[in-house]
Amino acid sequence: MNIKRRNWTPYILLLPSLLYLALFFAFPMVRSLSLAFWKDDARLPLHSEADLDSPVVGSLPQASTVTVLNTQGNLIEGEIPTGAITEVWYRISAVDAEGQTLEGWVHGDRVRVDETDEATGVPTLGRIRTVRRTGADPQTSVFVEPGSTRGELVGKLDAQTEVEILEPRTMEVWYQVSGVVDEQTVEGWAQSAYITLGQQDATSGFVQRGSAGEWTLDFIRTMISDRFFSSALWTTLLLVLITIPIQFVVALIMALVIQARLKGNLFFLYIFSIPLGVSELAVGIVFFLMFTESGYINSFLQGLGLIDQRITFISADNRHWIIIAVVLAEVWRATSIVMVILVSGLQSVPTEVLEA
Repeated sequence: MNIKRRNWTPYILLLPSLLYLALFFAFPMVRSLSLAFWKDDARLPLHSEADLDSPVVGSLPQASTVTVLNTQGNLIEGEIPTGAITEVWYRISAVDAEGQTLEGWVHGDRVRVDETDEATGVPTLGRIRTVRRTGADPQTSVFVEPGSTRGELVGKLDAQTEVEILEPRTMEVWYQVSGVVDEQTVEGWAQSAYITLGQQDATSGFVQRGSAGEWTLDFIRTMISDRFFSSALWTTLLLVLITIPIQFVVALIMALVIQARLKGNLFFLYIFSIPLGVSELAVGIVFFLMFTESGYINSFLQGLGLIDQRITFISADNRHWIIIAVVLAEVWRATSIVMVILVSGLQSVPTEVLEA
C-alpha cells in the first residue's frame, strides 16, 4: 500500500511571506490599536502600607482630587529609583533654649550645613535655618523617626541653633491619600512622584499620573472634540471622493492600452510603471517644490509671460490649491498600483470573452 506523503514545499515557500506580514503588518496594526485605546498611566494603585510589596487596596484615576492624610519616608539604599521624589533627613544632636540636649531627626531643608567631613563629604555640623514663611512655626521640630513631619516629637529648636549632624538619610516620600471613586472613598499609600500637592495647601492635591494602565476611549474623545477634527474629516472625505474616481478611470485607460497589445506596448508599460519605483518621500518633495512661490510652476508661467507676480499656492488662505496639489501628487503616485491590479484582472479574462 502506498502512503501519500504531504508536500511541505509550498508551505516552506510561503513562510517568509507570512513572517513578513506578521512583522510589518500585523504587529504594527496591533500596536497602533493598543496605543489608541490603552493608557499606560490611567490609574494609580493604592497600597495598604508605604511599600510596593504590600497589598493593593484600591486605585484612583488620573487627575483625581486627593486629601493627604499622612506622609512617610522610606530609606533608600543604593541607587535612587527613576522618577522617585526624595528628601534628606539628618539625625542631629543639639541644645535647645532650655538647656536640654535633644537628639532626633530633622528635615534636611531645616538645616544649613556648615562643615563636612573632608574624606567622605558627609555633613558634620550645621545650624537651624530661620523660618521666613508667614504664619509658620518659627521653631524647627525634631522627630523620633525620620520620614514624616507628622511623627512623634522629641522637641523643638530655635533658629540659628548649632547642631551636630550624626547621620544623614535619603528617604523616598510616600503619601497616605484619600479620594472618591464612584461615590466610594478609597484610602491608601502611594509614592509622592505620582501626586502633585496644592500650592497653597499641602494637605490636598491630585493624581498627576498613574502607574497602571487601562483600556480607555479618552484619546478618541480628545480627537473628536478637537476644533480641527470636523474640517480635517471633511477634507479627507473630499480627497477620497476626488482621488479614487480619477485614479480608477486613468488606471483603466492605462490597463486597456497595455491589454490591447499595441505596437510599443512594453514602452507604455515602462512609462506607466515609473511611479512604482520612485520613493514616496521623493514624490512629496518634488510636488512641494512645484507649488512653492519660487517653484517650477511659477517659474514656468513667468517664463512664458503669463503672470507678473508669483502665485502663492500653498497657504492657509488657498486651501483649494492645497487640495489640488495633494490630488495631483496622489494620482501620479498611486495610479500605477491600481493599473497593475486592473491589468492582472484583465489578463485573467479569457481571450474569447474579450474578442466577443
